[in-house]
Amino acid sequence: MITRREFLRRSLLLALGGTVAACAPKLAPTIAPTSAPTLAPTIAPTATRAISATAAPVATMTATPIAPTASQPHLVIARGANPGAITRAAIDALGGITRFVKTGNDVIIKPNICNSAYGPEFATTTNPEVVAELVKMCLEAGAKRVRVMDNGFSGTATEGYKRSGIRDAVERAGGQMEIMANAKYATVALPNARDIKSWGVYQEILKADVVINVPIAKHHGSAQVTLAMKGLMGVIQDRNGIHLSLDQRIADLSTLIKPTLNVIDGVRVLTSHGPTGGRLDYVRTDNTIIASHDPVAADGYATQLFFKKKPETIGYIKFGAEMGLGRFDFAKLRVKEVTA
Repeated sequence: MITRREFLRRSLLLALGGTVAACAPKLAPTIAPTSAPTLAPTIAPTATRAISATAAPVATMTATPIAPTASQPHLVIARGANPGAITRAAIDALGGITRFVKTGNDVIIKPNICNSAYGPEFATTTNPEVVAELVKMCLEAGAKRVRVMDNGFSGTATEGYKRSGIRDAVERAGGQMEIMANAKYATVALPNARDIKSWGVYQEILKADVVINVPIAKHHGSAQVTLAMKGLMGVIQDRNGIHLSLDQRIADLSTLIKPTLNVIDGVRVLTSHGPTGGRLDYVRTDNTIIASHDPVAADGYATQLFFKKKPETIGYIKFGAEMGLGRFDFAKLRVKEVTA
């Protein structure tokens, strides 16, 4: 016979042993290394890449370039001392703003506001008077809303909008400045591109009724020049990735992003150390606007006029022409020069 104390001791050991034995099997499968193979197929990197590669939707742009009639010029060069006046003169010579903007249209104007370091006198951002005049003209044509936006690579958008002088000029003219929110980008397919097959694009650009692209003419260390086609990098994500094959990928983006109208600001031209410059002796005053529905034509003409280069020596312009995105055979195009 065992004592009551021994009976209690044995009962306690038995209870504890049973509890540990009961818990062990429940925990083991959760942490056992042998469970890893059952998880692997659901997280295989190759499966994820395959899904991503086929998931990008094919997008189209609501806005489209509006080609001229037989009596209208293909491209206009306007010259004069007043930036707003020559901007208006260029559009009037193309057939007027109502050729591009209709009553009730939702309009986006996309200038170059690439940095927040310098004011407009340094010619790294689009002339604010040019942008403001376009806002006024669109509203005169009956646009229900005119938004102005860009996504710079230096400083915040808020800082850039203010420092460039564009925010104040646009708001005085009745337009709205929009901060390009990350949530409004989406990856879309580029089925007609040569190199990249999809990319992240700001969706508002694809949805707007009218898109007016307003770059400033300036030198660029890699692409040689920044003009209309290259200026569209301001509406995409992963600009570092675009630089891996810069000229071809700029042309590839233009297979999707096709503004209604391109207006190149040559009031002040950044002649070297682009895209940001930083010294006034890099800037030349040309008091010129170039406008066309054709980005290849606009870029090609600006290249030879402002930088004394042949269009075919600029990779993205050459590729754009090869891909049927526009043309620079100016002898066969109607080119008109006006003054204001």
